[in-house]
Parts: sequence; structure tokens; C-alpha cells
Amino acid sequence: MLDLAVLGGHIQALRHDRGLTLQQLAEAADVSLSMLSSVERGQKAPTIVVLARIADGLGVPLADVVTQPDEGRVIVRRAADQDTVDEPGGWRRTILTPVMPGVNFEWIRTTLPPECDAGRFPAYAPGSHEYVVVESGTLRLTIADTPVELKEGDSAYFAADVTHAYANAGSSPCTYYVAALIMRPRAAQPRTNSG
Repeated sequence: MLDLAVLGGHIQALRHDRGLTLQQLAEAADVSLSMLSSVERGQKAPTIVVLARIADGLGVPLADVVTQPDEGRVIVRRAADQDTVDEPGGWRRTILTPVMPGVNFEWIRTTLPPECDAGRFPAYAPGSHEYVVVESGTLRLTIADTPVELKEGDSAYFAADVTHAYANAGSSPCTYYVAALIMRPRAAQPRTNSG
């Protein structure tokens, strides 16, 4: 059975993680401010339609809103369920970690073919960090405008609030792991109504 107080607290925590005010989420979810406030305080049982709107406003799947915190204490992501993306230029990225609401951590395995440049990545919000370890090959990691060469077994840390880039200038593939803690700006991002 759904505990309304736990549900309300979970929705409030998701909202706070996104830096949204009650009013901003109410508008984004197309739910009245009084309804949202009552749901967050555990005073009103929302319909599935209202929960779906709140999930949309938060930008998370409905299941993430209704999952009780104790149900999510251990999340297993099987190898077959990992998101693998084949990027332009022939490189491959696999997100190894389960995606959890309110958790800004990702662990990613990337393989760059020989002479492949994965491109530049934008600066993340202050407080963001990345740890990189090379499993095989040679990686050229560029932080802002400073290149660092990492070989098999080497690791590096950098504050990810600057532009950064990954490239393999070698003649053999390079596989490396990134553990990233990506902070989100506390201010709400403007929403556009696209339909």
C-alpha cells in the first residue's frame, strides 16, 4: 500500500533535487498549486493522472515517483539492460550504473577506435567532478586547454566545471572508464511548451 506521507516526501525531494519551487513544478506538471502542496504534505491521495503529470513535470518516469525509498535501496542493472550508444566517429559509450532520481552519479565505459576524437564536452555546474581510468590503450584527456596523456592503468581526477575532451591519437583502441558526479544548477531551467 502506498504511504501518502512517504510519497509526498519523495516528490518533494525530487523537486528540491531539480531546484524547482512548488509553483514551478505545479506549472510544469499542469497541476494546481493546492493539489501539489497537499500531495507533498501527504494530505491528499493523487490519482494516477495527477502522478503522471507530476512525473512529467519532474522529468522522470512515473515508476520513479511511486517507488517507495526502501524498494530502491538495491538496484541491479543487468548487462543486457545497460545503455550502449554508438556515437558518430565510431566510438562507443556504455552507461554502467542504474539511473536513480536525485543521484547525479554515472559510471561510463567508453571505447575509442584508433585515431578517434570524441569531441569537446561542455563545462558542468560548479561542484561537478570526473574520475578517469584507462583500461587499455592511450587516452588524450584535455581539461580546458591543457592536454594530459593517460596510458593503460593511469587515472586522473578533474573538476568538471570546465570544457573537457577525450581523444585516442594512438594506433590501437582505447577503453577507459569515467566516474562522474554531475551537479545541476540550483536555479530552475526555463521550460518551453513544445506541445
